[in-house]
Amino acid sequence: MSYQVLPKSHFRSSLARVIYSKMLEDQYDSCHGHSNWYELNLNEIDGNLSHLFHQLYEDEETKKFLEACREKSDWIVTQLFHSFFKFIFSFFMTSTTVNGLLNRGSMFVMSSTQFKSFMNISDDKIFDNLLDMGAGDGAVTEKLSRHYRNIYVTEKSSTMVWRLKSRGYQVLDADSWYKESSVKFDTIACLNLLDRCDRPLDLLETIHSKLVAGTGRLLLAFVLPFSHYVEFGATKDHKPQQVLNIPRGTLEQQLSGLIHNVLVPAGYEVEKFSKVPYLCEGDLQHSYYVLQDVILLLKSVKHQ
Repeated sequence: MSYQVLPKSHFRSSLARVIYSKMLEDQYDSCHGHSNWYELNLNEIDGNLSHLFHQLYEDEETKKFLEACREKSDWIVTQLFHSFFKFIFSFFMTSTTVNGLLNRGSMFVMSSTQFKSFMNISDDKIFDNLLDMGAGDGAVTEKLSRHYRNIYVTEKSSTMVWRLKSRGYQVLDADSWYKESSVKFDTIACLNLLDRCDRPLDLLETIHSKLVAGTGRLLLAFVLPFSHYVEFGATKDHKPQQVLNIPRGTLEQQLSGLIHNVLVPAGYEVEKFSKVPYLCEGDLQHSYYVLQDVILLLKSVKHQ
């Protein structure tokens, strides 16, 4: 596909320049694949772990999400409205709460098809209880929920809690969920929460105690390169009270550090892992935003 590229100076309006730049970005993106989103250099992974890698690929659900992002990003009036009110509300609300209020910024971690492949479950397999921690607006939860009878969620943002309740999910208190219910969970999804959590080691300990003995699994998604930022914490500097011992290095080296320094000492064994894009709906400047996610399927074992 070919098209004429005009210099940005051709446009007098800054808004026109932004829109034109995004149009070029979208045209390029739609003509190129995203195989790199799913690739890891297994030569840099510990030999005891590399064989556990589960290869995933961009599928139709992912493509539909990206296309919906491009379409929403082209709603210029809506995007201008969102930009204005996000700027105003950001003075007294967190980013997550603003997104919940404006019904924007939905996330995508993995499709329902990718979830089934990664979990190795059939279309008709139904478990009892799922807990999705830090579930946001529930868009990701929905991809997992069809394989569970009971859907529980936690979330700290009040506007996101409202959206989760509107979906019919059972919302547990984000700080006392483990006390609030005696339920044991077949799967606990902790997707991109550990690096946003004030006390991540305590959270891993609590999750360990709430999985169904023997068969319960933790589905963990973790953004790499690692950068810890606490949105809802005890202090205003956004730093965690508990630090995760993940060394600097390549994505693969940090993944090995996460496993050996954090997950294994916390009493978890890796059954498989993969790499996926962590996608978020965009704005006027970009149709979507993407980070690198590693996902891990973990079973609880004795602490080391």
